[in-house]
Amino acid sequence: MKQPLKYLRIVILSLVLSLTSTVSQAQTHKYLEKNRAIASELSAKYGIPAAVILSVAFVETGGGTSKSSTVYNNHFGIVGKNNSHSKYRSFSSVRESYEAFCQLIIKKDYYSALKGSLDFSKWIKAIALAGYSTRPTEWMRRINLIISKYKLADQ
Repeated sequence: MKQPLKYLRIVILSLVLSLTSTVSQAQTHKYLEKNRAIASELSAKYGIPAAVILSVAFVETGGGTSKSSTVYNNHFGIVGKNNSHSKYRSFSSVRESYEAFCQLIIKKDYYSALKGSLDFSKWIKAIALAGYSTRPTEWMRRINLIISKYKLADQ
């Protein structure tokens, strides 16, 4: 009698994990679709690939679920002053956060050499090596994974 219960538990656990994965995938697509137009517009304005802008935002916010994104509209982990006790800068909108990220990028030395280039791997490497992340190798891996998995470079 113990064997059928064991299999029933395995089946139930598998169903729960499958459902969780499906919900997570839907949330991911929702975040990417919701912010795709902003990334595209800013890509045209600043010459930074939309895939880079969108994937960095996705990774930095956990797909839009982080406290900094939901409370402060901060989709890039940008540090700065605000009215709360958080180290993260507060923005009035998602778009303002995306624009602030692009403004940070255009001030970097690598920007002029890469502006207009669609080679997202060069952008990601340059951003990581310039100190954007405290764990650049892992950060680059995660950004590349999002771009590849959701085919962001194709858009």
